[in-house]
Amino acid sequence: MASANVLVTGASSGIGRATALLFAERGARVFGTSRRERPDEGGVRMLRLDVRSAESVRECVGEVLAEGDIDVLINNAGIMHLGFAEETTPEEARALFETNFFGAVRLVDAVLPGMRERRRGRIVNVGSLAAWVGEPGEGFYAASKAALARYTESLRHEVWHLGIKVCLVEPGVFTTEVLNSSTANESAIADYDGPRESARATLQGALRKGEDPRKAARIVWKAATAKAPRGRYGAGCESLWVPPLKTLAPQRLVDAALRRAYGLP
Repeated sequence: MASANVLVTGASSGIGRATALLFAERGARVFGTSRRERPDEGGVRMLRLDVRSAESVRECVGEVLAEGDIDVLINNAGIMHLGFAEETTPEEARALFETNFFGAVRLVDAVLPGMRERRRGRIVNVGSLAAWVGEPGEGFYAASKAALARYTESLRHEVWHLGIKVCLVEPGVFTTEVLNSSTANESAIADYDGPRESARATLQGALRKGEDPRKAARIVWKAATAKAPRGRYGAGCESLWVPPLKTLAPQRLVDAALRRAYGLP
């Protein structure tokens, strides 16, 4: 990985920042991105990027390519939307997908031509364990991460013969600033007031007790540097039991446990 050019989206805070700093520390030439102007930090060159804009993606990738080939793309940029499904408008849901799903797609489409030409490259998409569990108040966030997971799986098979490796990293709960940058519904339905507040309090409590983002960054490093990378890497304690629970446990038990955890009737 020494001297490799690495592009990390969403590198201003949380897992993205920890990942960018780790790669720089270990010898990579790292380009981090943020929607707002940010100073360079710890060997990471920060660039402005709005993943919702095709023009912004072209400009950012072009700026990196002017310095050399992109060896590794880490799609980490993402936002959370809080709100029950009926309260969320189609426009709000689309805005979430524009960042969490189509933003990653735009970056992949921008770097793949160069990787195909060189017959090598690594793409790591950072998803979420939310893709496995439709938690109350996070339905469209979970849907966007589930879409990213299946897209990543298909892409992995499509480019394998070209020498390009694609991986998915699914973090559990880590202490980040995700709630500070989250979006929420503009309208509310009174029938959901109690469950909504309970669900939000549960999420806030979990984030306060979350794990160190540097732990997730080490998993991203593993996915990006393994000679024979797996298709999916879990990150965090929850990643050890959430997928098996969803796969093996009876649905009624999973439902009961989730409602109890979120204080729902």
